[in-house]
Amino acid sequence: MSIPTVEEKLAALKVTDASTYERACADNLTRGSYEIAVQRTADILDEGYEIFMRSSRSSMGVAGDSIVAMFNAAGDLVNASAGTYLHAIIPPIVIKYIIKHYSENPGIKDGDIFYTNDALYGGIHNPDQVAITPVFFKEELIGWTAALSHTTETGAKEPGGMPVSATSRFEEGMNLPPMKIGENFRINNDIIELFRAFGIRAEANVTVDLKARCTTADRVRLRIVEMVEREGKDFVVGLFRRMLDQAEKGARRRLLGWPDGTFRCVTFSDAAGNIRGLIRNCYMTMCKKGDGMTIDFTGTSPENLSSYNAHPQAVVGHLANYIYEYVFHDLPISSASFAPIDFIFPKASCLSPTDRAATSNAVMICTGAMSSVANCLSRARFATKEWGQATASMGNGGNATVIAGLSQWDQPFADMIAYPINTEGQGARSCCDGMDAYGFPWCAFGRAPDVESIENEFPMIIPFSQHWPDSGGHGRFRGGCGTAQFWAAHHVPALYFMAIADNSTIQTPQPIFGGYAPPTVPGLALKGTKISELLSKIEGGELDFASLVRGEYGELVTEPFGRATRMINADETVTIGLSTGGAGFGDPLERDYESIEKDLLAGLTSPETARNIYKVSWEPLTQRLDREKSDLLRAEARSQRLVKGVPYDEFEAGWLKKKPPEEILNIYGTWPTAEPLGPVLRP
Repeated sequence: MSIPTVEEKLAALKVTDASTYERACADNLTRGSYEIAVQRTADILDEGYEIFMRSSRSSMGVAGDSIVAMFNAAGDLVNASAGTYLHAIIPPIVIKYIIKHYSENPGIKDGDIFYTNDALYGGIHNPDQVAITPVFFKEELIGWTAALSHTTETGAKEPGGMPVSATSRFEEGMNLPPMKIGENFRINNDIIELFRAFGIRAEANVTVDLKARCTTADRVRLRIVEMVEREGKDFVVGLFRRMLDQAEKGARRRLLGWPDGTFRCVTFSDAAGNIRGLIRNCYMTMCKKGDGMTIDFTGTSPENLSSYNAHPQAVVGHLANYIYEYVFHDLPISSASFAPIDFIFPKASCLSPTDRAATSNAVMICTGAMSSVANCLSRARFATKEWGQATASMGNGGNATVIAGLSQWDQPFADMIAYPINTEGQGARSCCDGMDAYGFPWCAFGRAPDVESIENEFPMIIPFSQHWPDSGGHGRFRGGCGTAQFWAAHHVPALYFMAIADNSTIQTPQPIFGGYAPPTVPGLALKGTKISELLSKIEGGELDFASLVRGEYGELVTEPFGRATRMINADETVTIGLSTGGAGFGDPLERDYESIEKDLLAGLTSPETARNIYKVSWEPLTQRLDREKSDLLRAEARSQRLVKGVPYDEFEAGWLKKKPPEEILNIYGTWPTAEPLGPVLRP
């Protein structure tokens, strides 16, 4: 046995050819019975998902960073209920590995439970852990089920499962290859002890989430068996095959309606964990022809000595976030949806690193791929009847915060505060603004916990939570606003704190057709703040985000958002938590006055932004726009553009002569092609 290659993992994402028996079963399905059964699979999965959410312990599981899925006997994904679409990519790779390597030893039997979290074998990063169970009927394998979620502790060198300072996989804690962890529908006790040992910072999170995954996968297995008992094995086998067939036909039909062409998008970041420097986190070339598509990542920066690397299947998973949500939103969440799409990954890039690379922050480096696929596919779809679905990038800054220590009940804990990552703004669309505090950029169905739940769960107090003004990318249609929160230690003398992101001075989410990117998200904190004073200001209605960043209630400290673990005393503010706004769509000078006026009155757009970006005149006394003055300001702005503008060929010739300072190209690769300078040496 060996670790699967990139080629093997990508091949596992393709649907296995149907056998003669499967095809016959699919052909025998009657109209009406098929449609009812498809809905039944969705009902089964939704039941499993609800069980999963209620059973999970860690905050990301509760917030919906999870998936519950069913597969045919070959391991192809048939349908899923998802909080996070990226997880849909993983189980087929793992199941097909199990079938290939474990069928004889240790064997695959009814009641077995398999488990893995290792990105080398098909995972995203090791916090994402999956339980897989085979489905047998009368001793014949007829399918598989899986439950996958993010658990915020892995025993890594830093708490929270996503160590910013990790330089190799050996510093990331528990990495389990696919293995059998239970038989006869029971988890082995030695496995439970293994999880307790690795999850000692947050034992309850780790062991409860383990059991939640297994319980959920088994519930879906039981429902499939009940369906077989009621409808017959041939019916269920045919149902699974036809669902795969229909998903592929639907996907190819949709692509066929788009114009052929080549679309590109390039995104950047200003850091890889603790390493500051310019990195081309995604160079995407999308070639669409007929009913197929190739996505090529050649030109992406090399792997780096941090945990901000991602194996190719993780990248495909992040593309799935957008593709399942926007492009194939009316198709089953299925392996077959990706049948028309092929991928090219350059070796030793940060999106296809070597085996020793740390990948615990794969989701951070993949923000570039998420932004790029939205940009490329939206431009492809804009010239079609699907133009209304053309969407700028969601706010995918990934501004995650980990806290750890002893709780208010004197119990060890380590968890991620799900709120900032689950309240980012939606990208603007071709016909409307993006939704404010839209949700989890990794999936629309992720949800943010309420403030009271966070305060009850963690030794923290959150004095305020509000929309972050001006955080949405500007444009004819603006991106949705993110949020701002204020977090302070409470009931404990100190907390350990770590923050995860990949940009503070360069924004990865891309606008479209003349819109603006959202603002960057620095790391903000206050020192010397008396929490009691802040609380009294809140009661008097005096505290807001602007007053905090002006330093009216303590010394404002600004630094890169991504920060390694540190101790924060209770008399200091933990952080000002910010979630990214969505990117904008179209020229800000074309935004209608009514929308600007509405945003000004709601406090979502500041008077300064209205004047400097949208070029309008706001009368603070009347709380209205002066339309005549605004018309003049916009006419002047357009005239200035004509004076400053140069032909594109001239601009390009001058631009290509520019080169960033050498000191920020330390992780970029060769300039300008971003090829590796040499191997990355890891301890």
